[in-house]
Amino acid sequence: MERTDYNGELSLKDVGREVKLVGWVSTRRRLGAIEFIDLRDNTGIVQLYVKEGVEVPDTRNEYVISVTGVVSKKDVPNPKLKTGEIEVVVSELKVINKAENPPFIIADKTDALEDTRLQYRYLDLRRPEVQRKLRVRSQIVKITHEYLDSNRFLEVETPILNLATPEGARDYIVPARLHHGNFYALPQSPQLFKQLLMIGGIERYYQIAKCFRDEDLRADRQPEFTQIDVETSFMSQDEILTMCEGMLKRYFKEIVNYDIELPLRRMDFWDAMDNYGSDKPDTRYGLLLQNVYDVMKKSSFEGFKDAKYMRAIVVPGYGAKASRKVQDELVNEAKKFGLKGLTILKYNAGALNGSFAKFMDEACQKELAATLNLNEDDLILIAASTNRRFVDFGLGALRTRFAKELGLIKPNTYDLLWIINFPMFDKIEGSDNQYTAEHHPFTRPRDEDLEYLDTDPERVLAYAYDIVINGYEAGGGTLRIYDHDTQWKIFKLLGLSDADAARKFGWFIDAFKYGAPPHGGFALGLDRLSMILSGTENIRDVIAFPKNLQAVDPMSKAPGEVSQGALDDVGIQIKKD
Repeated sequence: MERTDYNGELSLKDVGREVKLVGWVSTRRRLGAIEFIDLRDNTGIVQLYVKEGVEVPDTRNEYVISVTGVVSKKDVPNPKLKTGEIEVVVSELKVINKAENPPFIIADKTDALEDTRLQYRYLDLRRPEVQRKLRVRSQIVKITHEYLDSNRFLEVETPILNLATPEGARDYIVPARLHHGNFYALPQSPQLFKQLLMIGGIERYYQIAKCFRDEDLRADRQPEFTQIDVETSFMSQDEILTMCEGMLKRYFKEIVNYDIELPLRRMDFWDAMDNYGSDKPDTRYGLLLQNVYDVMKKSSFEGFKDAKYMRAIVVPGYGAKASRKVQDELVNEAKKFGLKGLTILKYNAGALNGSFAKFMDEACQKELAATLNLNEDDLILIAASTNRRFVDFGLGALRTRFAKELGLIKPNTYDLLWIINFPMFDKIEGSDNQYTAEHHPFTRPRDEDLEYLDTDPERVLAYAYDIVINGYEAGGGTLRIYDHDTQWKIFKLLGLSDADAARKFGWFIDAFKYGAPPHGGFALGLDRLSMILSGTENIRDVIAFPKNLQAVDPMSKAPGEVSQGALDDVGIQIKKD
């Protein structure tokens, strides 16, 4: 089918030229004997002008048509359209295919519910705004290939059907038809294989990798997601961060024309937690957490007797708005993060008000007011616990809530920083000496902390780093353990017996006996990067065919049942509720 031009690329330079165009009818308007049609393709919209006397077949919205006509300058330009200074005077119009009336308006602004749009995703994809976001995603992939190829990286694919390994979330499992009772697992990441590529001497690897995690969903999560996966040998942490920063700089410059200053800031994990209440802090606004332990221990409240950590945030001028209902909401929010309660005070006329104030004498109240630099009508939220993370994460969630409510986040700004020096382990709450890995069990402890593996594991920090953009964890990585003895010691600290470790990772650890190089890497979340750079807060906006919050595809209705014959082939019997 002949086409001379794309609709959205026509301009005044084309005036007087005959063009042949194709696309979908976006809108159609009759004014007496003349007709105007907005014709849409994937580059944009151009207006068609059908003069009186030109016979054209009947067309409706979303009909697929082809037209021949001459580009003409418009008497009254339309500033809302990129092609608003011109129109195409039609001499011939053909209907290629008819269309039923669509279930929602196909335009940037639509009132359709998200599940309706996902049910008819093939129609939603016609919306220019959706296509713009997908183009951002495509640009990121293009820049990634160019940048890493030019830096001697080799693109290598790793297997999708894997052995199940513990990586922090549930695996999606696939039954093996030829081996009844055995299962493959879909990869949560290419972690083990990319390390084996380093042992195999590849030295610099990358891939645009599909990953799968069976976890509860939210606005920035999907059960299947894509990461830009990178691994290197013989590079230090500083060199790896510098390599990643160069790629990030190109993304921001070429996609949103924003110059990021390098090197990026680096913030220790506990500095981020204690000041911002998050290991992925948005530092574009204040409301910092403040240490009030020394002051609050002077109160007479018995509930604070055993607390090891007490921090506060001050919400300026919010006291009058903090009704009983609002306070109950704040307490319930804090409980989601393991806090048993939340101390709420208001500052008015030089005094603290609230039920907790009776536990503080005048001197204690004045010291708290001075410590927090309180002003009239400030709202004070105090969290206390024996668990440092509970205090930080709980107040951090409230900090984010108030930042959004009060409009403290400046639009069209970008905040990039590295979080480094993560703890190697997180102690399991209520246990004596049981730990989980902060990142994954192959993370390398810092050299200066190796001596504490035997005596004080909670003191051990790791060569681990996350890139944070506007409060989102956009990626991260670690240096990897590359010697056999250290790896087995980490397994033991994580509660894996020799037999468990051998069964789950023996095939992987055996490779370390044959000269593993020092190596490390990073992975960037392609979906989250696309989300940030295209200006949306919903990860489903940047995935062509996403799942909804129930992990269901409203279009295909996946997941669905399979036939009994298919179950028999793989030796599976469905357990009835």
